[in-house]
Amino acid sequence: MKEKFFIVLITVCNFANAQKPVITRIEAESLHRIQQALTDVIVHDIFSPPVASRIYLYANLSAFEVLALDKIKLRSFEHTSNFPAISNIKFDRSQVNLPLAALSAFAHTSGNLIFSEARFNDSAQKILSAFKNTVRNKKHFDASIALGKRLADSVLSFAAKDHYRETRSMRRYSVTSFNGRWIPTPPAYIAAVEPHWGKMRPFLIDSASQFRPPVPIVYTNDSTGRFYRQALEVYQTVKNISTAQKHIALFWDCNPFFVNTSGHLVFATKKLSPGGHWMSIAGITARKANADIYLAAKGYTFTAIALFDAFISCWDEKYRSNYIRPETFINSTIDESWRPLLQTPPFPEYT
Repeated sequence: MKEKFFIVLITVCNFANAQKPVITRIEAESLHRIQQALTDVIVHDIFSPPVASRIYLYANLSAFEVLALDKIKLRSFEHTSNFPAISNIKFDRSQVNLPLAALSAFAHTSGNLIFSEARFNDSAQKILSAFKNTVRNKKHFDASIALGKRLADSVLSFAAKDHYRETRSMRRYSVTSFNGRWIPTPPAYIAAVEPHWGKMRPFLIDSASQFRPPVPIVYTNDSTGRFYRQALEVYQTVKNISTAQKHIALFWDCNPFFVNTSGHLVFATKKLSPGGHWMSIAGITARKANADIYLAAKGYTFTAIALFDAFISCWDEKYRSNYIRPETFINSTIDESWRPLLQTPPFPEYT
């Protein structure tokens, strides 16, 4: 798994070492704003973390590929397996504004992958309209918007073949009562999230099994066994948690569907997904480096690719090992009243 996260780390280093321009251009700030608009809708629509990673991938890939058309600062992913030859798209460079076209591509792709399209488009149109004061004329503006949509359609055609549609109709996860197997957890006992995500087509890695992790430690309720000792460590850590540890845990609590219970009343609090957290970190890094839209788009896109492929690899293992959650084991073996600091997410533990 380490190799995939190197992509994110290298990108962050590139931001930090980049030569800073005198000012942050309107194009880069517009990219940050439309990125936030997408994140806000992903939170609103309560997409699961794996599905959110797919949205981030194709939206950012669309913007990246438009900017790569000038063949100066960015290199297209068209040489990646199965990715369309974007550079074959014909256009008059003198008649378009590539940053505006990139934002148009981002908006068009995003709108086709979310539920609350109108909500997102309201924000996106305000961001795009700000460019009317920077392009030469309406014809130039309209040509840029049209180019972005053309390229977005190519990316959406590519996305349509990643097996996402097929996973919507696959059989639901069947819970078994075997010892050591995952079962739904309190408080809502939500069904398993995306049990077939490991069948998705990755973007850069060759398959979900390319970075298959070692098998998890053997399950046992023997108090001298390694599994029991690890579960006991989790139990004792939460029982004796420090203020600093609690703050760190809450900072990384990326549960997009936090379930609140009060008597018979059950309701959800919407929060940032893990992918949204990392995309936000990429944006903060780009802003601190005063990166132009090209470098910012590279950072966002590389981060999105790492997230997308990592979720496929992780989910492939999760539903192969179907590993029990600490909460389940602790409640059945150590302390039936124990609850974790953060709600246990609705999918197997490992990885």
